[in-house]
Amino acid sequence: MKEKKRFICQQCGAIVPKWLGRCPECSSWNSIVEEAVLPEKNIAQEYKKPELLEKIDYSEDERILTAIDELDRVLGGGIVPGSLILIGGDPGIGKSTLMLQICGNLSKKTKVLYISGEESEKQIKLRADRLGLKDGNLYIMAENNMNLIEKAIREIRPAVAIVDSIQTVYFPELSSGPGSVSQIRESTVKSLSLSKEMDTAIFIVGHVTKEGSLAGPKLLEHMVDTVLYFEGERYHSYRLLRAVKNRFGSTNEIGIFEMRDKGLVQVSSPSKYLLSGKLADTAGSAVVCILEGTRPLLVEVQALVSRSGFNIARRQTSGIDYNRAALLIAVLEKKLGFMLSQEDIYINVAGGIKVEEPGADLAVVVAIASSFKNRPVFEDTVIIGEVGLAGEVRAVSYVEKRIQEAYKLGFSRAIVPYENAVDISKTSKIKIQGVKNIREAVEASIK
Repeated sequence: MKEKKRFICQQCGAIVPKWLGRCPECSSWNSIVEEAVLPEKNIAQEYKKPELLEKIDYSEDERILTAIDELDRVLGGGIVPGSLILIGGDPGIGKSTLMLQICGNLSKKTKVLYISGEESEKQIKLRADRLGLKDGNLYIMAENNMNLIEKAIREIRPAVAIVDSIQTVYFPELSSGPGSVSQIRESTVKSLSLSKEMDTAIFIVGHVTKEGSLAGPKLLEHMVDTVLYFEGERYHSYRLLRAVKNRFGSTNEIGIFEMRDKGLVQVSSPSKYLLSGKLADTAGSAVVCILEGTRPLLVEVQALVSRSGFNIARRQTSGIDYNRAALLIAVLEKKLGFMLSQEDIYINVAGGIKVEEPGADLAVVVAIASSFKNRPVFEDTVIIGEVGLAGEVRAVSYVEKRIQEAYKLGFSRAIVPYENAVDISKTSKIKIQGVKNIREAVEASIK
């Protein structure tokens, strides 16, 4: 039988009838290669009669708890049996460490299979000893061949299996090498069918590209049940686990970990840690309470404004979107008359946290104004609010939860949008001051 061939783009996965120098879908050059088509196995499958939804028995108690509260929260309350979970992150961020810690916890009460395509059994054992993992039903396998991985899962029948990483797994029937679009797609399809058939929850670890997206076709994220991203700077101690897709729970939750010599440790009070290095009476520092999912976090926004030595002033941000920062600087110049065009401005969110919600706008504005005037912000004050182009301060959501978190950390005063202040001023445990525009906010915040 003649082997079937096809031409496929290694960047986007598009299939074309013949070889082309440039992909018509993603416009990348020299990315189309010829690959063999994986032959389909003609296996007679038993017809399964459709069932009424109301007659299907399922309970939330069936979820598998990992004993890592931060992870269970992100997953929506634990691992759903038979689910396929993809976790991605930068190299060295701690993906394999987290997976091995999950194995250590779960192996005390059920069978767990850890499959590594990047390390040998001895290397995994060395890492397990460093993490203090002992005893339990934890099976280790160093293998890249997907056919042998399938055989091991069928033989051991674990409750949870981990494939680290999907980019190293391959089918011998395909001519392309591991990590290609075809290999990743076929390996994920096989993992998906195995998880549903064996009722085994399978974690697949994925690498990310230099742009920050998961390597491989976008189809990879569509096929899995849950997509988790492990975020954080490699040389910072804090890591954020965020769900960007979850069929069994909310995508608004995050988990926070700290990397230590014994592995990843959950951070139960992240606000306290994120503010631990804050200096008192320092210009250019403001505290804001942001929401990561349903969890309030107190973070420090820092700004440094200094006279530029060049014709074009420099703008640099870390943890804040650059374009958003440029917009807020323009509002300050226009509405308060600050001459910032010849000033270098650096903005940073301490702790390596990335802030995306607009509720941090007002704190950024106050931090810049504080550094520009060289006057510190009141020490016991937390600043919350969205800033519009007209300089107005707009209301934010869940302000009661944010204020409660600030009260726990010892803050006695909060500057919030006027609309929010009207609603919570009578019930709040700390002093609330409502502001309508950035001028009022700067005057109320800076000494």
